[in-house]
Amino acid sequence: MSAGRGRRVLASADPRAAIRRSFEAIPAAAQLAIAATASYAFAHVVVGHQVPLLAITVCLSSLGFVRDARPKRVVETAVGLSIGVALAEAMLLAAGRGVWQISVALFVTLLIARLLNAPPPVAVAATAQSAIVLLIQLPAGGTWARSVDGFIGGAIALLATALVPRDPRRAAQRDGSRVLTGLRRGIDDAARALRTADRPAASAALAGLRDLQPAIADWTTTLDSAIAIARVSPFLHRRLPELVAQRRLLDGVELAVRSMRTIARRAEAVTADAVPRPQLAELLQAVGSVVALLARSLRDPTLLAPARDDLQLIARRLDPREITPEASVTASIITVLIRPVVVDLAVAAGVPADEIRAALPTLS
Repeated sequence: MSAGRGRRVLASADPRAAIRRSFEAIPAAAQLAIAATASYAFAHVVVGHQVPLLAITVCLSSLGFVRDARPKRVVETAVGLSIGVALAEAMLLAAGRGVWQISVALFVTLLIARLLNAPPPVAVAATAQSAIVLLIQLPAGGTWARSVDGFIGGAIALLATALVPRDPRRAAQRDGSRVLTGLRRGIDDAARALRTADRPAASAALAGLRDLQPAIADWTTTLDSAIAIARVSPFLHRRLPELVAQRRLLDGVELAVRSMRTIARRAEAVTADAVPRPQLAELLQAVGSVVALLARSLRDPTLLAPARDDLQLIARRLDPREITPEASVTASIITVLIRPVVVDLAVAAGVPADEIRAALPTLS
């Protein structure tokens, strides 16, 4: 088991982490409960169906208790599930109920779902809805009543995405904070390795930066979902510029993490001679301080301005001839490798790419 996976397993068993997960799930749970109840009420009270089971199941499955709540995904899931229900209803009309009919209906539903390029979980969920139709007794509303219930559930799921949205902005802030905190920790470990010629610290920096990939993926999914919801929700539309700016920050941070992994590998190599390099450590610490500012800017965007200023000051210092004039090629190249980290973070913070590159000293 990898160190990152081991930490995630331990975190899942931590009572405080469990309580935090439950607390963070409140918006999604509330949305699901409200939407499913509305689906049932509409199908039962307005349409007159006595037991609109599929209105609830299709609504819940369409929204999903997942990080990705984009309207496009909700529509794709709702349509896929509704098609599965309608195919099962058609099979009942054409061939009746029986073992071979179930086999054919499930087989055809899976093939059509893949023909429509539905994601595998949607294809399986559509097949499950088809099986429900084939197994439960015909409702009082007639053969196509369950198809109507399915479309009601899908439609209300889409309405709930816009009118009862989860709080994607807060979730994106949490995910972004985890990534930036991990990046800051990796930078600090690399700086400590260079300051004290501590090779295990460099190894820890590299391992921590590698373990950030799942957190980056979570931030990407949450943020893309938040942007998509903000585009259709009248309650969140005003947050769209803020979310788009955070997406720009994510792009730059992801590139910076990749570059920092390379720096951590170089730090492992350069510390083999047991010679401290405080100049390089101080340079990395300065970058780490800016990363801390960027983390705080997720909740206070005014902090982006001082972060931009600090990054431009750091950029002007990134001349290996000044930082490590007597150093080996391996040590000097660390200064060169810090340059793309600073450029990526500056662009992420809103500095034009040409401006930050112009601030870098020319390499001979």
